[in-house]
Amino acid sequence: MTHKRFDNKVAIITGAASGIGAATARLMASEGAKVVLADISGDAANALAAALGPDAMAVTCDVSKEAEVGALIKAAADTHGRIDILFNNAGIGSFANTVELPPDQWEQVIAVDLHSVYYACHHAIPHMPRGSAIVNTASISGLGGDYRFAAYNAAKGAVINYTKALAVDHARDGIRVNALCPGLVETPITAGLNQMPGLPEEWHKRIPLGRGAQPEEMANVVAFLASDAASYMTGSIIVADGGTTAHTGQPEVAQFAGMPEA
Repeated sequence: MTHKRFDNKVAIITGAASGIGAATARLMASEGAKVVLADISGDAANALAAALGPDAMAVTCDVSKEAEVGALIKAAADTHGRIDILFNNAGIGSFANTVELPPDQWEQVIAVDLHSVYYACHHAIPHMPRGSAIVNTASISGLGGDYRFAAYNAAKGAVINYTKALAVDHARDGIRVNALCPGLVETPITAGLNQMPGLPEEWHKRIPLGRGAQPEEMANVVAFLASDAASYMTGSIIVADGGTTAHTGQPEVAQFAGMPEA
């Protein structure tokens, strides 16, 4: 039999029922992992687990609540005896600047996007043997500011620096910690953007590759970071954004100079 990257590895994935989480679950399961799928949508998580087979289990979990995250980690550890991979992927956004943003919405975004990462790591690390890996979904929105994404920018920026702190603290435990910073990804969460006239075209114009990513493209990056192929990587912040942040943001002079555009 051909060796698979994740043979007999136990992987917990939050936000697993759709988008990047679901794509990662399918990829890791196909490469031998025993996957624990956590999502606030229990029905969707159960459906995916059923499709992936007997080595997949689903746990309904609101990651903004520490008790529920603790129960998730306990269920995985009790079932499998250990945790080899933790993919902290669950997240939400909001659309408001600081003055417009109600405090309860700020608190919810911070709880789901940031506190959940701490909760999962706090409970999971004691069950993670040497050679384990944590991957956190951050965002290019954690590397700079966006118009009216104040809470999301704050949360994802914190995830990036918390990833570095985790990496430093737990390197000698043999646990690697890295973060993925996606740009635009075509998921159910971003599907609403496509209903705004002109926005998809404008967004794609700002991406040098000219399109949003597919969830499977992000899953491939997560799988690499979680695999032994990335054994000397920890504290790394990996950007996968089609070149968006490689661009300075300055206008393309060619279109104003009568020259062919790039």
